[in-house]
Amino acid sequence: MGEAGVSPGVRARELSGLGDLVYEAANADAHAETFSVPSSEPGWDRRTAGAFATDVTGIAKGLVAAGVSEGDRVVVVSGTHHDWVTLAFAVWSVRAVLVPLSTSASVERVTHVVRETRPTAAVVEGGRLLAAVAAVQRELPDLGRVWPLEEGLEEVVRLGQYMDATAVRFRRDATMPEDAAVVLYPMSTASRRMRGVVLSHGALLSAAAGVVDRMWPRLSELGPGRASALVDLPLSEISGLASLLACVVGRVRVGLSAPGSLPRLVKSFRPTVLVCSAGLLERAYEVERVRAHSTGWDSLGTFNAAAEAAVQFDRAPKKGAWRKLSRSMYDWSFAKVRELFGNRVHLAVCWGGGLSERLDHFYNGVGLQVMQVFGTPETAGVFAANAQGDRSAGSVGRAMPGREVWVSREGEIHVRGGGLFSGYWADGEASGSAFREDWLATGVAGEVDGGGFVRVSGRLRPQAAVAEVPGRFVVARRVESGPSEVTGPLEGAVVGAPVVPVADGPEAGSADGAAGGDAALVAEFEARLRAHPLISQVLVIVEGRPFASALVTLVRDQLEYWRLVNGRPLSMAPEEIAGDRELLREVQGLVYEANRSVPRHLAVRSFHVLAEEFTVQSGLVAPSGELRREAVLRAFSEEIDGLYRVRRDQR
Repeated sequence: MGEAGVSPGVRARELSGLGDLVYEAANADAHAETFSVPSSEPGWDRRTAGAFATDVTGIAKGLVAAGVSEGDRVVVVSGTHHDWVTLAFAVWSVRAVLVPLSTSASVERVTHVVRETRPTAAVVEGGRLLAAVAAVQRELPDLGRVWPLEEGLEEVVRLGQYMDATAVRFRRDATMPEDAAVVLYPMSTASRRMRGVVLSHGALLSAAAGVVDRMWPRLSELGPGRASALVDLPLSEISGLASLLACVVGRVRVGLSAPGSLPRLVKSFRPTVLVCSAGLLERAYEVERVRAHSTGWDSLGTFNAAAEAAVQFDRAPKKGAWRKLSRSMYDWSFAKVRELFGNRVHLAVCWGGGLSERLDHFYNGVGLQVMQVFGTPETAGVFAANAQGDRSAGSVGRAMPGREVWVSREGEIHVRGGGLFSGYWADGEASGSAFREDWLATGVAGEVDGGGFVRVSGRLRPQAAVAEVPGRFVVARRVESGPSEVTGPLEGAVVGAPVVPVADGPEAGSADGAAGGDAALVAEFEARLRAHPLISQVLVIVEGRPFASALVTLVRDQLEYWRLVNGRPLSMAPEEIAGDRELLREVQGLVYEANRSVPRHLAVRSFHVLAEEFTVQSGLVAPSGELRREAVLRAFSEEIDGLYRVRRDQR
């Protein structure tokens, strides 16, 4: 680092497997600092390449001793921390396949993945999910070992402590670029059960090397040992996994930030490289804007003037003395923005795109150079990226070397070239349907401008394969952070008890109850709502009421994912998320659409969202899975009465 020579990405492409990254770094310089880990006291402990290789070898030997063979799957249910990294590289070093899941995943999701991938071993963080995996172990004879992450890694190391390290070396030497390295199950609010994306060692190495190549002109400006990245992305998702591998390939010291903890960690870590989502940069801008507003209108006016100066400075093709002088007048304001990220950030990699053109200009104008990168799981995390001297604000950059990007007439981005996924796990039909001839249909909407820069506008499908519901396209919009005015159908509604306008529809029957054909219509209405991955259970209330209302429960892991992608804080309780105005808007839209399928007297005009699902243990669900209607009505009588009070108050 520090020499503007050949990018380390060149060497990475020559490796056979991800495990080679660990030992190549240790052989090059065993004392080089490769990771930073939060210490028991405020601050960070640094790990050298040699020490990390020793830790990886210890766990790898234990996996071999436990019976993990080449090609076997190892499920890892864990949060974002250093143990995940060590375990992942150990799995890759013995030519096994990593299946990562987040601790925010529901029991249903975890058991589905375990049953589908049939792993040989599992390492699980948290008692609830550990019990779930242990329960599935009884029906899967291949699942020989289930370890708790909290103390399980020590047990894994003990299993292999008398084994010679050559057993690991032989496995690693036998690894081929086309071998499967990861089966990734993306989190999504657009589909409850996403397909497992199979990624090879070669695809992941190629993607990481490509990102390093793009960033190298900027990274090489840093002096030896000064490249330190704080990664604020979940490792169980492709953005976090791909960014971790890019840092390791680029020999950048890595520190990990669990979602929501970056503001607490950034001042002690003081990174020179920040890897994050657009949401983090948007919230930082909003923090400074709100701070200026709270100080007074004059301060807000000064902030807005400073922001405009930064934007115009970055937009200018030539930055002469006058422009530099104009910008320097506001540098005291820009320093506050830089201070939010530790005041040393030389490069910010915004993974997943989504940063507006104006904010892209703003951050580059204040001296915090942002490079947007974009990819999907099927493209190993990246197919386009910006670079120093080759950047277009608001875009995710040009196609990576060896890749081609084409946009269909329907506006869907297609990608062709090396480093694509190997297929969906145990689903050959879906694997084939993801391609149009030899072009991968990404499921992402966007465009390519005349300069070859890619701009992403949203999702058409949750995955590259054809939509799971025939004829239905799911458009995922990212909710902007910060306060917003509620308009449209929710205007005038009370948070917690949204009022739904009723479209004109056929009149039928009366409001006295859902009898006969009405019962079937209500059941169909409930099923329509449950088809959405965010919705778990629905109970429509009609009988004895002046109009129909509903109780709605949410899927727990989808609720957590909604919080993550919409930039809500980690400390936000599930009850708070369920009452979030933007989430209620989303549910309200679903109810409005479902109302079109029923007569007016059965149309739901008000509903209440619950964060916790009804369960058998609570007595609200029968063993068959059906809701105990009368029990639910009794348990939530106050909430139901409140729905009708809201309607009366708003007349």
